Amino acid sequence: MAERRDRITIIYDILSAIAAKSGRIKPTHLLYKSNLSHISMKKYIEELKGKKLIDEEHVKEHLFYKLTDEGIKFLNDYKKIREFTESFGL
Repeated sequence: MAERRDRITIIYDILSAIAAKSGRIKPTHLLYKSNLSHISMKKYIEELKGKKLIDEEHVKEHLFYKLTDEGIKFLNDYKKIREFTESFGL
């Protein structure tokens, strides 16, 4: 059975999904990539917007979530921490 993701891993997965799409993604695509329910995703999106890790962008009638500079910094720092802990087998 697969392990449940913790909160920080879910945040990393959301931000990584946005980064993988050139820094902006449509909500539906993010929903599929993050593997969350609609309600859960909305809660995370609101939290990430509040912490200035992502922002909303409207292009014509379409909504996109966009990675901010703070979001990019979080991703880079998280990757370093993950590499560090994995180097010790944790």
